Parts: sequence; structure tokens; C-alpha cells
Amino acid sequence: MEKEIKTRVLQPTAEALREAAELLKRGELVAFPTETVYGLGADALNADAVRSIFAAKNRPADNPLIVHIWDKSQLDALCEPTETALKLMDAFWPGPLTVLCRRKPTVPDVVTAGLDTVGMRMPSHPVAREMLRVSGVPVAAPSANLSTRPSPTTAAHVLEDMDGRIPLILDGGACDFGVESTVLDASGPVPVILRPGAVTREMVAELVGACEVADSVMRPLKEGETAPSPGMKHKHYAPKGRLTIYRGRAEAVAKAICEAYDREENAVILPLDDHAALYGDRRTLPMGRTLLDAAHHLFASLREADHLGYTRLLAEAVSEEEVGLAVMNRMARAAAFDVEDVDN
Repeated sequence: MEKEIKTRVLQPTAEALREAAELLKRGELVAFPTETVYGLGADALNADAVRSIFAAKNRPADNPLIVHIWDKSQLDALCEPTETALKLMDAFWPGPLTVLCRRKPTVPDVVTAGLDTVGMRMPSHPVAREMLRVSGVPVAAPSANLSTRPSPTTAAHVLEDMDGRIPLILDGGACDFGVESTVLDASGPVPVILRPGAVTREMVAELVGACEVADSVMRPLKEGETAPSPGMKHKHYAPKGRLTIYRGRAEAVAKAICEAYDREENAVILPLDDHAALYGDRRTLPMGRTLLDAAHHLFASLREADHLGYTRLLAEAVSEEEVGLAVMNRMARAAAFDVEDVDN
């Protein structure tokens, strides 16, 4: 795509929000902050506008989008939620949960990649909520990055990928969580997590009694396998350098990473803060102390590694409990599932 559009970055004043709403209603694209990552939005009921999302991102058309709303009254025109879905919405909305529901014919095929379900989400970020309210339209939005790149968690990340491709970026500061929403299929008898996020299996199970995690969360999709959720198919979240993840006891992981680092000319290590001392004076991009820290820092660290020109990234695996599953899901896909188990 040629750079023919002047991209402006605006603070989310009332005037800027009105402008964003008008752009959406005219079929244009707007990047906006959410509590998870920045989204690239279009009027979900305007098929041509939605197609322009795929063009701006270079996104494969078989990768479904999520529809963002600001009020549950909008559900009636878009989908048929089950009782379980409504219970989950009541508990976790507004917030980082996308619920798959049976779609209605009003939702264009391009939004759902032809699937009979549609992902519904009500973000909690005040800028996203106000933009959705003022526009009055449901907004289909994937993350506001070029396809395959790490998701954007600041307006600067969006501008890096989308400059000249979209007219407006609303700058709402850094995102809180830093990884995309949990995608939960609530169309059947037992909810199934298709993409992990800040709303965890444990949280869902506590509310509705049971929750499963799809086995595809920690493996690549097979040839011909349909992707019912964004983030499952194709290359995702990848830095420019090659990323390998090392899993096992902290000391064994550090030994393996140090050995790999010492063989490379242009490497950097992504450790948790408590383990940073195990790497001596080798270059590191620490990921914080907790699993929530790691989620918050992951995509920004991958982009920082690109900015610094590192061609080899060596990362510690984290626990797959609770939000750690979301971190490992994103890291594994960013690494094309190049994971070494050093204990074996």
C-alpha cells in the first residue's frame, strides 16, 4: 500500500473523539486504545470498511475479527448469546473478555471469516468506551499493527506500523494488560478458551463451574484447520530477530541461554527480573517480576529488541498458570513454537 494518507495522532479530547466517530461512520479506520492492546477499528456493519482493515494490516482474510460495543443493548442486533455467555458478560464486562456467540445475518461475512459465530467484546478503557458511545456503531477491530508484527501497546507502536495507512490514531497512553483479550467460546455447553488473556480459566470456572482450554492454544494449527478465533492461525506477534524460548528450572534455563548467547554475535535475553543476575553482564530486556508484568512488557520488549537491532532473542518461559498461559501463548507463536525443554 502506498503512503497516501496523512496519519494524525491526537489526544482523546471531546473534539478528537467526535472526529473519530465521524470517520467510523463514514467508513474510515481509526486506531484506538483499549485496556489490552491498541485496536484498528471500522464500522462492523460496513463490509467495505471492514475489508479496508485487512488491506491496511496485510491481514489474511480467513482470520476473524472481534466486534466491540459499549452497551449490551447492542447485542440484540448482532448475535444470540447463550445464558452462559450472558452470565460471563455480566461478570467480566466491561473488560478484557471476548465472548463467541451465534451471529445474526446483520454481521457481514468478512467480519467472521464466514464462521457462524462472532466474537463480542465490551472494552473497559474510557477512550474506547467513549469513542464507541459517540459513534453509535459496533466496531470491528483487530490489533492495530501490521500482520505478523508484535501487537501495539502504545500509540507510538501503532504509528510505527500504520503511518500513511490510516487517518487517525487516538493516543490513550500505554495499555494496562499488554496482551489481547481472552477469547472464550460460550456457544456450547462448556466454555472453551480459544485465546488466553487476562480473564483466566480459573476465573471463568469459578463463575460457571467449568471451563476448558483448547489444545490449539499451545500448538500451531494443522493444515486445513479452521481458526475460530484471532491469534490462532498464521504467523503472529513476531519480532524481526529469531526468538527461542527455554523452559525448565531457572538455573538450567540460565545455563542454556548463556551458552546460546555466547555463540551469537547479536543476541539479547528476555528474563524475569528475579533471574536477571543469572546472566551477568550479558544484554537483557527484563520482563518484570510477576506474570502480569510479563504480559504488560512482552510486546513492548519485542519491539524494543527490533529497534535495538538484535537478530537473536533468548527468552525464559514463564508458568502457564493463570495469566502466564496468555504470555506463553503469545511468546510461543512469536517464536514459531521454537521452545527448548532444558530439563530433558
